[in-house]
Amino acid sequence: MSKIKIFSLGGLNESGKNMYVIDVDNDIFVFDSGLKLATDKMFGIDYIIPEFSYLKENIDRIKGIFITHAHEKYMGAVCDIVRELPNINIYATKFTCEVLKTEFDDNNIDFKNLHLIHAHKNIKFGKNSIFPVSLTHSVPDTVGYVLNTEDGAIFYTGNFVFDSSMTGPYKTDIGKLAYIGKQGVLCLMSESEYADRTGYTAPNNRISSTINDVFLHNEGRIIITVFTNHISRLQELFNEVSKTHRKIVIMGKKLQNLVNHVIDLGYVSFDKDKIGSLNNINDRDSIILISNENEKPFMNLERIINGYDKYIKINENDTVFFLEPISVGMEKKAVKISDDLSRMGANVITLSSKQHLLNHASQEDLMLMINLMNPKYYFPVIGEYRHQVENANIAYSLGMKKENILLKQNGFVATFVNGNLVDENEKIKIDELLIDGNSTKDIGELVLKDRELLSDNGIVIICATLNKKTKEILAGPEVLTRGFIYVKENSEIIDKIKQISLEVINSNISNNYVEFNKIKTGIRDELGKFLYNETECKPMIITVVNEI
Repeated sequence: MSKIKIFSLGGLNESGKNMYVIDVDNDIFVFDSGLKLATDKMFGIDYIIPEFSYLKENIDRIKGIFITHAHEKYMGAVCDIVRELPNINIYATKFTCEVLKTEFDDNNIDFKNLHLIHAHKNIKFGKNSIFPVSLTHSVPDTVGYVLNTEDGAIFYTGNFVFDSSMTGPYKTDIGKLAYIGKQGVLCLMSESEYADRTGYTAPNNRISSTINDVFLHNEGRIIITVFTNHISRLQELFNEVSKTHRKIVIMGKKLQNLVNHVIDLGYVSFDKDKIGSLNNINDRDSIILISNENEKPFMNLERIINGYDKYIKINENDTVFFLEPISVGMEKKAVKISDDLSRMGANVITLSSKQHLLNHASQEDLMLMINLMNPKYYFPVIGEYRHQVENANIAYSLGMKKENILLKQNGFVATFVNGNLVDENEKIKIDELLIDGNSTKDIGELVLKDRELLSDNGIVIICATLNKKTKEILAGPEVLTRGFIYVKENSEIIDKIKQISLEVINSNISNNYVEFNKIKTGIRDELGKFLYNETECKPMIITVVNEI
C-alpha cells in the first residue's frame, strides 16, 4: 500500500500558474507548468510563474512534468524551468510538443528531454504508471492524466468540455473515461473555472454564427484579434471565411508560421489560396488576422492604435473584432483599447463572457465527469477559490461526503495512507517568480516597490563633483527630475533643493575627508521632508557625488 501526497505549487485560488504535484512513495509526478498574466499594476512584469525550488530540491525523485495542452497557463513556465533544470523530463502529446519546440527555439534553449506521448498508451514508472486520455478543449491533442497507483487511480483533468461536435484530435474518448471510472478512482482533480455556470458549456463555446453575422453586416475591412493557440476558434473562423469571397491576411511571422503549420499537420482545414499577402492589406473586403499574445495581451493592437505599425492604419470603415471573450484581469485594458478604436471611427465588436464561453467545464460537464469517474475523493483545482467552492458544491449535490471533498490552497498537502485521507497539516513552502524580459531570475518585491514609487511620484537626482585633493565642490549640486515637477515652472523649489543639498554636502566634509554615505542619507532625509511639505509627494531621491 502507498503513501500519497497531492498539492499545488500554483493554480489554486488564481487564474493561471497551474502546477500540481503528486508524490507516490517518494516518486514525484508534476502535472502542468503554467504562467499567470501580469496586471497593469505590476509595472513592466511580463508574467508570473510558480517558484520551483521544490523541484530543484527534489529533482532526483521527479519522474517528469506532464503537460495537458498547449496553453500558456499550463505550459508557459516550461522554458524558465528547463533553463535551470536541463535534465528534467517533459512529457506531452504531438501538438503540445510542436508548440514547446517552437518556444525552445525562440528562446535559444537546447533541450533534449522532451518526450512525445500518445493518448491511451500507458507509460510505466516502476509500480506506478501514467495513462493519458483524450479530452476536448480548444487546442488539439489535449489530454488528462491518470496516475495509476496501488491504491487506485488519480485523475487530473486539466481543461475539458463535453462537446459531441468536436472530432478528430479534439474528441473526448468517453469510453476510456468510463473504463477508468470502473477500475476505481481514488481522487479526481477536476477544473473549476466555470463551476458557477449552469448547464453544459456546449454549444455556447461555438461562435460560427457570430462570425458569419459579423461578415454579413460589415462591408469594410475586418481586423480580427485571436489568441494564437485557440486552434478550434481558428477553424471556426476559417470555415466562415471559406463561404465568402474575402481573402485573409495574416500579420506577424509567428502567427503566419502557426497557421501554416496547423494546416500542414491537418489540425486545421483551410484552402491556402484564400490566404492573401500584404498587397491585400488595404483591400476593402480583406480580413486581417493579428495575434493577441498571451504574455502581453493586445500588444499588437496597441501598436496599431498608436501608429507604430508600418502596414496597418485604422480607417473609419474598419471593423475590429475580438474573437475571444475578454479574459479575467484584462477588462480595463480592453475597455481602453475599445474606446481608442471607437474614437478613431472603427466599429468594435466584442464577445460577451457570459454568452460566448471558452472550452471549460460548466456544471453539467463537471457532473458528467464525476459520474463517469465515481471518485472516492474529489479535489477541485484550476480557478479562483470561489470557483473551487462551487465545484465542491456540485460534488456534494451528487452525494459525495463533505469530508471527501478537498478544498485546498497552494502549498497545502492532502495526504493519503493506504487509500485513506489522513490529516497531517503539512504545508509546502510556495511563492511566485516575477519574470521581466528574458531573465529567469525573480524580479522581486523591492524592484516592484521602486517601480511603483517611480510611477507615483517620479525621481529626483542630485549630482555634484568634488576636487579629489582639496574636497572642494567643483560643480553642482545639479538637479535632474523625471516624473516629479516641471523644472522651468518651479525654479524656486529647484533653488531650494540645491541649497539643501549644498548644506548637507558641506556639513559632511571635514579635514579633507568626505562622508559619502552620510551625504546620501542626509540629502534623502532633508530633501524628502522639504519636498513632502511643498508638494505632498515622495519622489525617489538619488544622490551621485564624484571626485576628480
